Parts: sequence; structure tokens; C-alpha cells
Amino acid sequence: MMSSISRIKLTNIPTPLQQVTFENQKFFIKRDDLTGIELSGNKVRKLEYLLSQAKKEKAEYIFTCGGEQSNHARATVIAASQLGLKTKLFLWGKAAKSFSGNSFFYKYFNAEIKFLDRKEYENVNEIMTAERNKYVKEGKNVFVIPEGGSTSIGIMGYMDFVDELQKQIDLSRIKGIVLAAGSGGTAAGIIAGFTHKKIKAKVYAVNVLYSKEEIRKKILMLAEACLLENNIMTKINPEQLVVVDGYSKEGYKNITRKKLSLIKKFALETGIILDPAYTGKAFNAYYDLFISQHKCGGNIFLHTGGIWGVMSKSKEYLSIK
Repeated sequence: MMSSISRIKLTNIPTPLQQVTFENQKFFIKRDDLTGIELSGNKVRKLEYLLSQAKKEKAEYIFTCGGEQSNHARATVIAASQLGLKTKLFLWGKAAKSFSGNSFFYKYFNAEIKFLDRKEYENVNEIMTAERNKYVKEGKNVFVIPEGGSTSIGIMGYMDFVDELQKQIDLSRIKGIVLAAGSGGTAAGIIAGFTHKKIKAKVYAVNVLYSKEEIRKKILMLAEACLLENNIMTKINPEQLVVVDGYSKEGYKNITRKKLSLIKKFALETGIILDPAYTGKAFNAYYDLFISQHKCGGNIFLHTGGIWGVMSKSKEYLSIK
């Protein structure tokens, strides 16, 4: 990476680029679900840069946000604990009566939690800033990480990812990479990395939280900001980003039985489990775009993790025979 911004080691990388066979078709999956166990998933690559910056700024507290089963919040709590930092989470949802999946880790690692309703969560950045100001007045140093760790610094972890992938496969032969897009940081980092390396492959971002227009704007703005952060003056080609809409109509926190059926079939054939909020929806898009059309060749699926989110939907998962 060209930037002078440092990173700390949290991930088990490089993650495997695994060839799988499903419905008699072979394709590659980049296994970013294997970045760790407690620290599994794509969020950890971003946290390597963000928490390095937090330590540099002598933070005592980390504030961040997400849904009540946020993979990013779970990874942040655990990584911060490793570094001797306290965490406060601002979560969209309600306090759980029992703790499962990601919420177990919040409780286990003693995170402070403030729950917000959907309307309040629309202003979560302002709420975190106001709370930070209170802590600062009390003499506490707070580092705020926005949703998903999607900042111009955080997404440098996915510029690194492009370097890593380039060592595993000839990217000039790759047509595209398909991934779920929540806050948009992973897609933005890959777009920035592709731009820097002059790689022509498309990034298919399956929006699971924001509207097609909103997530497209977020991704492109973040990618541009990341290139500026690294003094890279190459212009991004917006046509390289394809937002694949319509795979989260049931809502970010839900998943349909039809999608769960495909996830179960895929798990039985490959041994790979996909989560309800992100990868399960993105894989349904990958299936429709490429597997069902017999066009898998050259199109990688990025498994961004989320295994602990499956636990909160265990009844729904086990209802599929």
C-alpha cells in the first residue's frame, strides 16, 4: 500500500481462493469468511487500518454502529478488546432476551450498547458524535468508526485485498467479482484497487441495505476518497461498478424461504454456509446472473463472512429440509 497510514495484524491472510463445484459448474470463491474465527469476515481487513489509527490517536474507547446482529460490531468489539480498548455500540434494534450469534459476543466482551429505533438510526453518526463530545468533556479519548468501517482509511484493507487476489489468479482473465454491499466499503476498496492496478473486471455489488442509487453513490465516493488518501490520481470508471438490485426486498434483517433453499442446497454440495443478511442474498444474485446462465467462468464470488449471524436465524435455517 502506498499510504503512510499503518495497519495492525488482525487477519489470517491470505484467505483461500477456492474452486467449488455446484450444480455441475465450477467457479471460484474467495473465502474472506476465513479471516479468523471470532474475527471472521470482511470487516476485519478494514479494522486493521482503523484500529491502528485509533491507537495512534491514543483512543480509550471505540464507538461504532450497525444492526443488532452486526458482523462489524462483533469484530470491532473483539479486536478492540485485544488492543485494550473499550467499545460502545449504537445498534439499530432492541435488546435481546437471549444472546445468540453476534449479540453473544457483544455481551461476552462487555461492550456498552445503546439501542436505537429505525428512525433514530438514520441519524446514528450525529448521535455518536454527540455522545463522543460528552465523553471528551469527561476526559475520555474516543475514536468513532462509521457503519461497516467504511471510511477512506478503512477500505484500504480492500485495496490490499486486490494485491492479494492478484497473487492467486491472473486478474486480466477475470470478468467480475460478486459481493454483498451493506455500507459499501468492501466494494469501494476493490474498485479503488482495480483502478490503481488498471484491472478491467467489473464489481457486482448486491445491495442489501440501501437503495440502488444510494449505495452506488456511497461506493463511488468512498473509492475516490481512498485513491486521494493514497495520492493516486487515476480516475475511477463508474461503469466498472454494477449494482445488482432486488435481492433484499424482504429487508436487511430478513431472508425468504426461497433464498434459504438455495443456501441449503449450496451448503449440502460444498460444505459452505452463507449468512442471511449478506452472502446468502449475494449468492442468490450470483446464481441468477451466472450459475443459471452457465456463465460462471471468470466470475468470482466473494464470501464476506457472517457465520455468527446464521445462529440468530437457526429456526429459519433448520426449517429447510
